[in-house]
Order: sequence, then C-alpha cells, then structure tokens
Amino acid sequence: MKIGILTSGGDCPGLNAVIRGAVLKGIAIHGQEFVGFRDGWRGVVEGDVIDIPRTMVRGIAKQGGTILGTSRTNPFENGGGPEVIKAHMERLGIDAIIAIGGEGTLAAAKRLTDAGLKIVGVPKTVDNDLDATDYTFGFDTAVEIATEAIDRLRTTGESHHRCMIAEVMGRHVGWIALHSGMASGAHAILIPEQKVSIEQIAEWVQLAHDRGRAPLVVVAEGFVPDHMESPHSERGLDTFGRPRLGGIADQLAPELEARTGIETRATILGHIQRGGVPTAYDRVLATRLGMAAIDSVVDGRWGTMVALKGTDISHVGFEEALGKLKTVPQHRYDEASVLFG
Repeated sequence: MKIGILTSGGDCPGLNAVIRGAVLKGIAIHGQEFVGFRDGWRGVVEGDVIDIPRTMVRGIAKQGGTILGTSRTNPFENGGGPEVIKAHMERLGIDAIIAIGGEGTLAAAKRLTDAGLKIVGVPKTVDNDLDATDYTFGFDTAVEIATEAIDRLRTTGESHHRCMIAEVMGRHVGWIALHSGMASGAHAILIPEQKVSIEQIAEWVQLAHDRGRAPLVVVAEGFVPDHMESPHSERGLDTFGRPRLGGIADQLAPELEARTGIETRATILGHIQRGGVPTAYDRVLATRLGMAAIDSVVDGRWGTMVALKGTDISHVGFEEALGKLKTVPQHRYDEASVLFG
C-alpha cells in the first residue's frame, strides 16, 4: 500500500513527529510505502510529491515546522477538486492520504472523503480548539513559549512600573491565553468566551498597581470587549474565508493608559508561538497520533480522525471533529478569575 502524507494550514510544533510515527510504523509493521505532498493541499492538487523513505524521518521528531512544507491552499480552488486529485493519485499509485491539519484542513478532507477519496486525518492546531480531541499537539509548546515570553515581559514591566499587555494566539478560543496567563501570574486574562468591559479591565489593572505590582494582562487575539461586536481584524480573510485576527492588544493599551494613568505597552507574540522545537509532551502525543493514523488506514476508517480521549487514542468521524469549537468552559474561567486584580 502506498500512502501520501500532507501537512496543511499553519505550521505547528510536532508535525514532523507525526510524519515520523506514521512512516516508521507503516514500514516496520505493514511494509507500506510513503510519499509526501509538498506544501499541503497544493501538492495534492498539482500531484507534487517526494518519496519518504525510512532514512528521511531519522531524528525529525525534535524539529519544529514540517519537512514537507505547508500552505493554506483550498483544494477545491485553483484547478483542484475531487476528480483532479483522484487522477493524480491513480497516476502516482497512491492508495490513501493522511491529512495532518486543523479545522480548515479537516473540513476539506471531509468534503473530499464524501466525494469518494480515501482519507484519514490527524488533528493539528496550537489553538487546541477541535472539540473531538482533549488536546492537540502543538498546544503545549505554544503555551510554553508564550509563558516564557510573558515572564520576560513581566521583568521589564516591573523595572519601568508599567502595565504590560501580551497578546497570544488562539483564534476564537482562549486556551493559550488561559494556560499561559495562569502560568505567568497574569492580573487579567481576556478570552473570546468572556465579554469584559474596558472599565473592568482597568479596575483589575489599577488594583494590581495599587499593591505595588506592575500589572500584567494576557489577551487572546480573538477577545471581543463588550463594546465591540466581533474580533479585531485588519488583515482581511484567509483562503478559507476566515478573518485573520490580531492587534487587539494595540487597541487596549491606549484605552487602559487613558483610564488608569499607568504607562502601558502591548506586545503581540504572533508566530513565535508556532516556532522552535516541540516539548516532550507534544513529541510523544504527535508520535502516537501518527502511529494511530496508520491503524486507521489499515482498517479502512476513511473519513475519520485520530483523537486523544483522556490518555487513550481513539478514532472519530470528521463530522464530530468539525461540529463545534472546543471553547473554554465557564468553570475554568471562574477558577482563573479568582486570581485577577
């Protein structure tokens, strides 16, 4: 059996560990062959592949990014579509595809599976927002990077007696903000799931300042203050029609400074959260998911995704993974909010 692997969407620590886990198990246990599609769905649409022998995956679990490259190509546009992809697979002798990606990638994989292609999925997102899995690889690394960066911001804030605002990724959920904010001792954590007024944020900042602290605010890129109707977005849409978020920290900083009189600085961590080596946790999870994807292929579980349930790997349908976002529940926010101010 010949299997094609692709990594699509935003890059993420742990992608290479998935590739390694799948290839090693596929070759050692089932005698399978592997090729990689270059740059995600672009390579699938254009039939652009490279061979992946066992020697190619040596030592790659610790590498960030993806050895196959990635893109945000929509496989139904730019000359793509099920029939084009089927023709490439037949020409290249590819029997099945393992698609590693987030919500957009898996939504495309579902449409292609419904059209008759043999595809299984591996969930990938630093945002940890896929509902069908307890955790996604890349999230732990993103939180670790964000926490270290916020710790550094805090020392400069304390030196200058400033309020520091750190904006982290997460799109429409607040998992990275919640975890990195709690880990770094933030005086306020602002997430998309909770509407908060500028007055309330200013009160938390003032309380911390009055105790002699340098106020620290961690905000998710998708946070919506109660005077706004949608997340701040000034960079247009991606190829799947979703808004490119970012910049809410720059909007908050002058507002808080005007209300409190405390010099306030904003830092947007951005893509630094995606880069570098994955944590040990993400390497192990990604490897396990890659190996489980091979089981899905062998069993013919087309249209399914591997997922983490507790500490076990399970198999769920694409429709379950795409049904809704996994948002931060109220009790988790209430738990953190005890520490605000």
